[in-house]
Amino acid sequence: MNTIFDKDTWQEIFGSISQNKLRTLITIIGVLWGIFLYIVLSGIAKGVDNGFEQRFERISSNSLFVWTQNTSIPYSGFKIGRNWNIKLSDVETLKKEIPEIQHIAPRIQKGNFGSQGAYISNGTRSGTYNIYGDYPILKVVSQKDIYEGGRFINELDIREERKVCVIGERTQKELFKDEENPIGQFININGIYFKVIGIHKFFDQGGGSFDDDGDIHVPFSTFKRLYNTGDAVGFLLVAGYDDIDIVDVEDKVKIKLKEIHKVHPEDNRAIGSFNLGSFFTRAKNFANGMSFISIIIGIATILAGVIGIGNILLISVKERTKEIGIRRAIGASPNHIRKQIILESVFLTLIAGTIGIILGAFILYLINMATQNLEDVPFTNATVPLSYIFAALLMMVSLGTLIGFIPAEKAISTKPIDALRDE
Repeated sequence: MNTIFDKDTWQEIFGSISQNKLRTLITIIGVLWGIFLYIVLSGIAKGVDNGFEQRFERISSNSLFVWTQNTSIPYSGFKIGRNWNIKLSDVETLKKEIPEIQHIAPRIQKGNFGSQGAYISNGTRSGTYNIYGDYPILKVVSQKDIYEGGRFINELDIREERKVCVIGERTQKELFKDEENPIGQFININGIYFKVIGIHKFFDQGGGSFDDDGDIHVPFSTFKRLYNTGDAVGFLLVAGYDDIDIVDVEDKVKIKLKEIHKVHPEDNRAIGSFNLGSFFTRAKNFANGMSFISIIIGIATILAGVIGIGNILLISVKERTKEIGIRRAIGASPNHIRKQIILESVFLTLIAGTIGIILGAFILYLINMATQNLEDVPFTNATVPLSYIFAALLMMVSLGTLIGFIPAEKAISTKPIDALRDE
């Protein structure tokens, strides 16, 4: 009869386990601790990875922000502390001379960066909000979801310098009544009426954008006419192609802007920047590092636990030497004895692995429950793919099988007559 389905074999296995309850329990804990750590650490790493991807899914992950600051080094006849601006003409120059750039969205703003926002009113309701002059390209680089019935700024708005605007969710709530549809209505921006053409949904991008739920977007051309800003640009949102080094692009953009506007090449304070791509890469590397560490810790702990199972079985074989001798004497084959001991090793490993998986999944469930409402924490959906779990379990069973050969060979290497003499 097949050893796996032999009732007597399982009775002997459970009898052996019952004789070493404490040692078996401690060893099982050692094995399950390994796969438990692997699942929990891998799940947390995946949660961090998912969190950052969710935060930055609405903006190009390989992008950066660039803006100007006062110079700190005199250069080419200009004194220290010069206030300068990026120009619209710089956009085409950068795109032409830096082929790694896929898109550039020039933006100008009133509000943010410590400046006062614009005064907006609608009848008796009013407030101060950030207002941005934008091009349609912004929707490509930083996704803008517009509620049904509305739209974002288009090229015709830019060419005709239309007085239209897209408002945020908070702006809608504060300037309009609950049952009132803002689309097609007008709001007063610094004494000039703008038609509301859309309402943009707000998504917290965790530092991936300067946007807010109360922001108002108007055509760039209209903004510069409204505030007489000429061709000055507040800041650039630069998106590189997916396979390029965005840090290298950042350096090239700064070098080119300094060259155009006669800023000292070594004046690192003259241009401010935030490299979202670099930040995103570091976050991904951190998550990947945690995954790698979880694998190393898991394998090391599992291996130590499986070796413990082998030691327990060696002790068990030593204690059952006479019993094994009797079984050999009455006809039990060496192969039958070997299979029984290996089966016991695999059984203990499988039990430990299953318990570790269940506990690990439960802890990840608790972590997900505790973090689902934490808006400031880039963490979501801590999970481990089933294929990874099955692979870890298969590795455990394989190790359990291999380690079982050691006590099994020890058991069948003793001659029956010597085993019967054992005291």
